[in-house]
Amino acid sequence: MTNPVSAIQGDITRQRTDAIVNAANNSLLGGGGVDGAIHRAAGPDLLSACRELGGCVTGEAKITRGYKLPARWIIHTAGPIWRGGTRNEGKLLADCYRNCFAYSADYAINTIAFPSISTGAYRFPKENAARIALTETRSFLSANSSLEKVLFICFSAEDFDLYRSLIRELFSSG
Repeated sequence: MTNPVSAIQGDITRQRTDAIVNAANNSLLGGGGVDGAIHRAAGPDLLSACRELGGCVTGEAKITRGYKLPARWIIHTAGPIWRGGTRNEGKLLADCYRNCFAYSADYAINTIAFPSISTGAYRFPKENAARIALTETRSFLSANSSLEKVLFICFSAEDFDLYRSLIRELFSSG
């Protein structure tokens, strides 16, 4: 069986997957980085839908339609702000991925694209965050066969190289 996990360098708003994940803030009302790009590309209906959700607790996730995006669904998750690693940041980030994967099962999502959650303005160390993301992905895939493709969309070449290396390390057979 081929590995369903891969990394690409690109724009998450252009991914033709069943769902994309939004690295959102707690309000879900848009912001900078990935969150702002997704809100701009999805159009004003996304903001209206997010207002009805009442925000999102750190580590949890909520889902909306994709509106003007190629993806049918947007799974919004509020990642933790890095404060030195002493405030459960790792567990909260792992919770983000687990809760996003739960939606994939509930909404018959076969393909999903993730950004690097919490590594921008929230300053989570990139390698630590990538290891958490990929470990949670491996754990989900070992117990569920519903996902055919899990993409990690990397904005920078540095992030792409990091994810590609860790995918080889964590998903190589043998």
